[in-house]
Amino acid sequence: MSSYKKLLNQTAIYGIATVLPRMLSFLLVRLYTDYMPSSEYGEVSIIFSYLVFFNVVLSYGMETAFFRFYNSEDKKENVITTSMISLLVSTLLFLGVSLFFKDDIAVLSNKNVDYIFYTILILTLDALVIIPFSKLRAEGRPIKYAIIKISNVAINLSLNVFFLVFLPKWSQNSSLLQNIYIEDFQIGYIFISGVVASLFTLLVLLPDYFKLKWQFDLVLWKKMMHYGFPILIAGIAFAINEHFDKILLEWMHVDLANIGAYSACYKIGMFMVLFRTAYTLGIEPFFFSHAKNENAPQTYAEITKYFVIFGSFMSLGVIVFADVLKVVLVPREEYWIAMNIVPLIVIANFFLGIYTNLSVWYKLIDKTKIGAYISIVGALVTLLFNFLLIPYISFMGSAIATILAYGAMMMISYKLGQKNYPIPYDKKKIGFYLGLSVVLSLLSFYIPVLRETYVFGIASLLIFVYFVYRNEQQLFSRILKRK
Repeated sequence: MSSYKKLLNQTAIYGIATVLPRMLSFLLVRLYTDYMPSSEYGEVSIIFSYLVFFNVVLSYGMETAFFRFYNSEDKKENVITTSMISLLVSTLLFLGVSLFFKDDIAVLSNKNVDYIFYTILILTLDALVIIPFSKLRAEGRPIKYAIIKISNVAINLSLNVFFLVFLPKWSQNSSLLQNIYIEDFQIGYIFISGVVASLFTLLVLLPDYFKLKWQFDLVLWKKMMHYGFPILIAGIAFAINEHFDKILLEWMHVDLANIGAYSACYKIGMFMVLFRTAYTLGIEPFFFSHAKNENAPQTYAEITKYFVIFGSFMSLGVIVFADVLKVVLVPREEYWIAMNIVPLIVIANFFLGIYTNLSVWYKLIDKTKIGAYISIVGALVTLLFNFLLIPYISFMGSAIATILAYGAMMMISYKLGQKNYPIPYDKKKIGFYLGLSVVLSLLSFYIPVLRETYVFGIASLLIFVYFVYRNEQQLFSRILKRK
């Protein structure tokens, strides 16, 4: 029991360290959209998308490879030193090359060279802490891990508030602050905040480099690279699915103001991401711990049904009250031109959550490469429909591409899973709850007369609850008996 309790405690702490930064990112959305025009926020969103993409490239699957070989190799110190030296060398090489060509990169990307410089620094600093963070997790030190992660976010948020809110006002009465204040430099201040936060993180973890025994195991490194390559491909595919749409919108000459509006409204749909992330952190250890149980497939089927019930209700609620959320998160009306994407993004992220449930089969039978292949299919769908639809319907094309990509991944995983690791999903009920939620969501949002008041939306939530109660009376009876 003590091992399960330890696992639960560590999962909770890692969950806080992962979910809390995402929650705080909502505050940054409000801050940016309050103090920046949509065109500038569009530029920020595009650079952030490049950051995510190159973060994946610079880690090249080494983080996952570290955990795989740290747990299987007898000489754990070899795994630590080899992976750290590998990332150190590749990161410094990236730093040197990218700084040398930063002016050319700025011209090619049509971005301010200062923004390129700050982006390079953030990428470098973040890459250098990948293995020190992994080492903390491998050694079972979740509290230190969480404190550093949350401190990074707190510093970033505090500096953003200082630079965007207080510095312009205070500089008017202070000659010292006048020296550091640059007018119309909001985007630069956002990235300076990121540089400082990332630098703080590296300084805290820097002792790991001083303790390093500079021994590089070439044979082990080749095995780690071979293991990590499919993860790199899957990571690139994931980055394309999650973030490449903003880059494609710019490439296809969509106005920056529209990209900013799209990015801001996209965040409203990210409430489902919080739910999905928290759920995944808790459920994956459970899946593996129950894998050898005789009734494991039945358990997985039940969990998936409950996930669909709760997720359907949550996605319906977010869509019904999307116009309330926009006032809280994105109050400036210039951003609301992209509100029509919200239901599509919410449902798309719900599909991705269902895909996470369905993906248990290839993890349990050690065929994780299949996950990479499915992600690649999703990325191809994303790229194809973005290229086809953006010229005609602008950012709505990106939203449609997102829901099609995640829907395709969900269905492919289900079909392949039933062939390789059959799970007795209650297809009728799952399909009914999912379909009912999607239909009610689309009706309540896209039919103006229904969207103008919340009567139909609230009625939709009550209708959904009624059907869940009617169909799941045995579940509710069990819960009541336990109480």
